[in-house]
Amino acid sequence: MAVSTGIPCSLLDVRHDLWPLEEIDPKKAKFPCCIVWAPLPVVSWLIPYIGHVGICREDGAVLDFSGSNLVTVDNFAYGAVARYLQLDREQCCFPSNLASHSCKQAHRHAELGSAISWDDALHASARQFEHKFYNLFTCSCYSFVAGCLNRLSYGGSMRWNVVNVAALLLWRGQWVNGAAVVRSFFPFIAVLSIGALVAGWPFLLGLALFSSLLLAWFLIATYCIKNLVESEMG
Repeated sequence: MAVSTGIPCSLLDVRHDLWPLEEIDPKKAKFPCCIVWAPLPVVSWLIPYIGHVGICREDGAVLDFSGSNLVTVDNFAYGAVARYLQLDREQCCFPSNLASHSCKQAHRHAELGSAISWDDALHASARQFEHKFYNLFTCSCYSFVAGCLNRLSYGGSMRWNVVNVAALLLWRGQWVNGAAVVRSFFPFIAVLSIGALVAGWPFLLGLALFSSLLLAWFLIATYCIKNLVESEMG
């Protein structure tokens, strides 16, 4: 007698095809199915929550949108990974056809671009971003990662953007080690201390204002002005 598991066949098929991942190995720069982050020179010295991000293949190699028409593979720009977050492939939608979508937005997912595997999604997004110009404010490495997550329909969502990708890493990301924390925050603390000693409160207020304006830009440009900040496929 057949026993019902209560799980859609499409999800069972996906789980069956998901082979085990290798262990995360920071020494070899291998972070399977992770979003990774590193501090940016100068920018992170002033605003430490902004950095450079990439997303990793199932074999752990990092893909990152590091410049106009340039997506690098296994050569993470701006130094070693400082922070990472491993994602769960079972929260992705890998349809072989329209009927096998496990997400609730099958037609939109199919129209904008889906993938049959994790690596397939990353490679498709990489091909798309190889024809885009890099801009920190409108089309950056965060846009690339958001586009990958939308193509994966990660967590059943196709609303990934630069803001919620940054927030996801900020709140759930793990530091590689203590040295990574020092590398990420020491320049900011040094700049903050020197600026306060030399210029006093005006410097601190100016830096806080600059940080607030930048945050406001990304929030307004992402949620209030449609298609200004790159984040979707298509």
